[in-house]
Amino acid sequence: MQWFGGKESDNVEEGSSRGGGRGLAFGGGIVGVIGVVFYLFTGINPSSLIGNGGNQMGASDQQNTKVTHARTKEEKLASMTFRGTEEVWDSLFRAAGKTYQKPTLHFFSGGVDAGCGFASSATGPFYCPQDEKVYIDLSFYNELSQRFGAPGEFAQAYVIAHEVGHHVQNLLGTSQKVENAESQAGSEAERNKYSVALELQADFYAGIWAHYENLYHQNGLVLDTDDIESALNAAHQIGDDNLQKQAGQSVQPDSFTHGTSAQRMYWFKRGFETGDLSKGNTFREMGL
Repeated sequence: MQWFGGKESDNVEEGSSRGGGRGLAFGGGIVGVIGVVFYLFTGINPSSLIGNGGNQMGASDQQNTKVTHARTKEEKLASMTFRGTEEVWDSLFRAAGKTYQKPTLHFFSGGVDAGCGFASSATGPFYCPQDEKVYIDLSFYNELSQRFGAPGEFAQAYVIAHEVGHHVQNLLGTSQKVENAESQAGSEAERNKYSVALELQADFYAGIWAHYENLYHQNGLVLDTDDIESALNAAHQIGDDNLQKQAGQSVQPDSFTHGTSAQRMYWFKRGFETGDLSKGNTFREMGL
């Protein structure tokens, strides 16, 4: 991937916590089944876990600072990618007669006191709808490459675009509808289906961003075939079935919350190839 001359986002900040703030208890569920904490990077909303064990841990000593100029290559790419998503989604929202409320990209190291609660780096990148921020410890990219076998700059960009996809869902009211549907679901397996559809749609939205970034070079990013393969590989590596196999577990479809490798690849590619938001109703296509 070539990236040059692009602007960094004006909506980037940093701040890390030494452990204060509201705690998130990650027990059972995904972590218990997969045995890989970093699996949560794919966009699970930490706020959904607060009710399952979050607790008050005292006031946070975290102070957030606006980032006006990236210091590292990873920060610059993340900030440029974020700016690209802002431009693409602002254009798409305006075309639909809507206003795109820009989220904030938050860099942290070790731990962070987010609007959804305290999270450590082991949580991986995530989006918090309470404060409309995408949180990421950039050391995760080493884990993405070395542990999950998904190297490449565009794989890094895909992670950012996926989390922004959750922000889009939040703005469109999709996340709230899913939360309501999950609360009325009769079983965990049924709730998981809604989670899978939500995550696959975020992959689709990441593909939508890539489509328009590639078409118009919105913010100086020039993609080639290898870049798309990099994103597809990342989507494959963090599919539920693949992660369960890597963890030495048997594949348990009812426990899936993010989708299979094939599904994640399919929906990212569908967004990239069509650039058509009407093609991204993952809920309907999953019979929900």
